[in-house]
Amino acid sequence: MAANSTNSQANNISIQPREWGFLGSFRAMASPCEVLMAVSDPYIAEQMLQLAFQEAKRIEQKFSRFIEGNVIWHLNHANGVAKPIDAETLHLFQFAQQCYQLSDGAFDISACALMSLWRFDGQQRLPKHSDIMQAIQHVGLSRMTLTDNHVYLPSGMSIDFGGIGKEYAVDKTAQMLAKQWPDYSVLVNFGGDIACPISKADGWQVGIENPLHLDNAAALLTIRQGALATSGTTRRYIEVDGRRYGHIINPKTGYPVEQAPLSVTVLAQNCVMAGMLATMSMLKGPDAEAFLQQQGVDFKVFRG
Repeated sequence: MAANSTNSQANNISIQPREWGFLGSFRAMASPCEVLMAVSDPYIAEQMLQLAFQEAKRIEQKFSRFIEGNVIWHLNHANGVAKPIDAETLHLFQFAQQCYQLSDGAFDISACALMSLWRFDGQQRLPKHSDIMQAIQHVGLSRMTLTDNHVYLPSGMSIDFGGIGKEYAVDKTAQMLAKQWPDYSVLVNFGGDIACPISKADGWQVGIENPLHLDNAAALLTIRQGALATSGTTRRYIEVDGRRYGHIINPKTGYPVEQAPLSVTVLAQNCVMAGMLATMSMLKGPDAEAFLQQQGVDFKVFRG
């Protein structure tokens, strides 16, 4: 793969030179992914990009609930039988439990039964209330049993790591790049979730999308080190009878969160933490700003 401007159709990877180094891009986890690399050596840039691509695809293949035969597929088809898990899967489950507890049950990876009812595909129709009430019976992470090497889900319950998986992939990729090339600053950007593990003196310029004008950046941030994540309903929502329903579902009511912001962007030490706080604030609805102020983090909230 030549570094000056190469496009590998098979792997959907491209790398291009920039005045500050190289910009690598590919697609994974249903998102455009980028790696900004402040390096002058094209061979090192190619190695960095390949590592990022392989790690993003590994995590997607392992944890996407839409891929048949992986660990999540087997858990979601266990029919009430405990299944073995490895240390990495255990780590994600433990973090999901932490999110569930800190949010008083609002951040719940077991809400798949509800998510399957709410379709944000342009059909502009609501699920039946009776179906929502039935689906809620299969939601509630407190009903899961987790040990060091097994997980038990009640029959009918399914889990989805989508709310934390991309952020985890960003952090994991950034950590691997920093460990292997500690002398170079990189910025890992998977679908707007970002991590910069090694400080860059003049920083990286990052634009925050304006949910009211998607073609324009609402703000330009300079990130020298740290992470950023955004949660919102800018692109995934329906309108029925003049009312807007975003895709952030309250698992306790079965309906989209009311008075939620259009989007929330949070800056934190790592992407998983930033993503957790961004999603939790969305779940707070009208109290999103107050919640984030209590956390002591930098943030940007957009409302309609």
